[in-house]
Amino acid sequence: MSSPRTPATPLAPVRAPLRFLRTQDAAKYLGLSFRTLEKHRTYGTGPAFRKLGGRVVYAIDDLDAWTDRGLKVSTRDALANPIAPAQPRAGA
Repeated sequence: MSSPRTPATPLAPVRAPLRFLRTQDAAKYLGLSFRTLEKHRTYGTGPAFRKLGGRVVYAIDDLDAWTDRGLKVSTRDALANPIAPAQPRAGA
C-alpha cells in the first residue's frame, strides 16, 4: 500500500541581502542629497565606492564604516578621523 502522491510545492526564490547601493539609494541611506554624495566622491572625502562596469556603487558596510568615523558620545569628544565636509581638500 503506497501513500498518495502530493504535488511538489514550488520553493520561494531565495533573495540574497542587498549588498550594494547605487549613488541615489546610498545618499538616501545616509540621509544626504545625491549631489552631496557625488561631491564627497569627487573630492575624496566620502565613503569607499566601486565601479562595476560604468556604474558607481557603494557597499553598505563601507557606508556604515564611513558614518562610524563621525561617531561621538559627547559634544566634548575629539574625533580622530572626522568626516570632512564635501569640499576640496586643503593643499590639493
